[in-house]
Amino acid sequence: MSQQQSANNISIDDIPIDIANTQSGKVDSAEVPEEIRSITRRLASEQPPTNPLVVLKAARWWYIHGTGGTDPAFRWAIEWARHLATDTPSDVEQFDEFLEYLVAVGFADEKAVLR
Repeated sequence: MSQQQSANNISIDDIPIDIANTQSGKVDSAEVPEEIRSITRRLASEQPPTNPLVVLKAARWWYIHGTGGTDPAFRWAIEWARHLATDTPSDVEQFDEFLEYLVAVGFADEKAVLR
């Protein structure tokens, strides 16, 4: 292992996981690491990521720091990864919930800005 990890900061990649803040459901957009912020914004854009591993990296962060399996950002990332893996249409309602959630946590003032 190339770096020391304390019990409060555990990660399998370069994005730290704040154990004290896991599944709190209180996500502040200012506390989202830049890489996750970038992937999340791209998931909301007209040209979302096409690499499922990148999408799953964001899903993992949102699962841990959001509300677990019910977190809208996590659910949309998983849905998009499923779409990429199976080439089946994605759930439009789930996408709309994702956009509303991003507005609620402060990624944008309105959904249209995200697209």
